[in-house]
Amino acid sequence: MLFRVDPTSTVPLGDQIAACVRRAVADGAVAPGERLPAARALAESLGVNVHTALRGYQRLREEGLIELRRGRGAVVADGASPHRARLLERVREMVGEARELGMTEDELLALVRSELSAG
Repeated sequence: MLFRVDPTSTVPLGDQIAACVRRAVADGAVAPGERLPAARALAESLGVNVHTALRGYQRLREEGLIELRRGRGAVVADGASPHRARLLERVREMVGEARELGMTEDELLALVRSELSAG
């Protein structure tokens, strides 16, 4: 699995790391049960702080895409699917666009709720 980060981007490095894994799950490049690089090794290979790599992994854990196991490291979660990963990417893009437009959280949630109730 290939990780790439752009230090000049406005996107935090931890989020870029999470996006790399999300894309790999979405593309089917990594499968449930597959181990990811250790945070320390990943940080070293990318030239970032280990806490930055851990932040990216933590975000993925919160999204349910990976499991963090002491002594075993980061593993793609059993429930991780390409469809879920693609949906998470689109949600992140939507939130980013809403922020660029100056929308509040309540306005965005109202739009989502409206769409859910319409469908």
